[in-house]
Amino acid sequence: MFKKILIANRGEIALRVIRACRELGVKTVAVYSTADESSLHVKLADEAVCIGPPSSKLSYLNMMSVLSAAQVTGADAVHPGYGFLSENYEFARLVRECGLTFIGPTPENIEAMGEKTRARAWARQAGVPMLPGTLSAVADVEEAVAASEKIGFPVILKAAAGGGGRGIFIIRSAKDLKDSFQRCSEEAKAAFNDGSLYVEKFCTQPRHVEIQVACDNFGNRIHLGERDCTVQRRHQKLIEESPSPVLTAKIRDQMGKAAIALCKQVDYRNVGTVEFLVDEDLQFYFMEMNTRIQVEHPVTEEVTGVDLMKEQIRIAAGHKLSRTQEEIKLTGHSIEVRINAEDPTTFAPSPGKIQALHLPGGNGVRIDSFIYNQYKIVPFYDSLISKLIVHAATREEAVLKMRQALDEYRVEGVKTTIPLFRQIFDDPVFRSGHYSTRFIEEFLARTPPQQ
Repeated sequence: MFKKILIANRGEIALRVIRACRELGVKTVAVYSTADESSLHVKLADEAVCIGPPSSKLSYLNMMSVLSAAQVTGADAVHPGYGFLSENYEFARLVRECGLTFIGPTPENIEAMGEKTRARAWARQAGVPMLPGTLSAVADVEEAVAASEKIGFPVILKAAAGGGGRGIFIIRSAKDLKDSFQRCSEEAKAAFNDGSLYVEKFCTQPRHVEIQVACDNFGNRIHLGERDCTVQRRHQKLIEESPSPVLTAKIRDQMGKAAIALCKQVDYRNVGTVEFLVDEDLQFYFMEMNTRIQVEHPVTEEVTGVDLMKEQIRIAAGHKLSRTQEEIKLTGHSIEVRINAEDPTTFAPSPGKIQALHLPGGNGVRIDSFIYNQYKIVPFYDSLISKLIVHAATREEAVLKMRQALDEYRVEGVKTTIPLFRQIFDDPVFRSGHYSTRFIEEFLARTPPQQ
């Protein structure tokens, strides 16, 4: 096992890694920007190193600063969390070249699956079901129009290097494509430093369902069931749950086998997530693979009893998987909501000082968060401040438990999305479990906002 792990991240995921390391008897090093000096991960880690000013580019995305902090503190491994450098294959390669262990997939895995058209090619080779689309980036708008007409409108124009819901445009006509192509490319360039785009058939009423996988260095590969991430706003996930309200055991098994086939095709190591679209007939199609721990990993932990963070660390340290596929059983139902420091009606960021805080509790209620009373939420990073997770015997019980927890959750001094979630968990369509990725759009159109 490692002796000391540097955590190349901040916020709740940094705390999640610290806690897992404590349970494994491993020392931790936090890195932080000057804006995060009072952050909880800085206070709870065994050591902490300032790596730059508030700007992410000059701190959390500064590879040399992060690696220097690892070397001066004597860390023997680096955990990237999610976001920032977690899916940067150049960083993973540099970690390895510095004689350290990157706690995640190999640089080769990240490179193979990070570019979406390349990932689609790997998925096709593995026999994973796919929607019609281009297998490489389109050269220009004329090629995009020709491909779209062959596929048939509507289509989705996507950033080839994309992720996190950015660089995605729904296109319904050739004129729409010509009007949107440059804007989509510029958005992709700004977000990923790569403006290349590809075209894929648009599924009109899909669900977004992903399969959690774990693979060790000895050829053992398992999946840990699915997470339903259908409730999204502008392709950003808001609510995740496991198991999916609509999947059958047969479809779950088929999706799991497809995910494992892809992992085998690319010789995948560590944990990852294979994402699918599921249509109204429960046919599923490959979207992409996320080569990191996911924000929503707690719901899988709740229904399987597997600590994915400790599993990640053990795999990277050369241990075999702690479970076989036969030992993975889904028990009960878990739901997670992502609570952001945002206005619940306009979704504008709401940084500022927390004047009062009351966290919910009780059996089956979990909070992954880094905020505390009088903590100042800074405006420089993602607005996620907390993940509220519940676990119960059934989905109906989990929905009621979440609704109660949201009533107890109080944050004063800044605006949060808690009022929005209270309304969603009262909504009969949400409670039915039958909806598509257009749920939020339709919900907001029929529901008066509340503060």
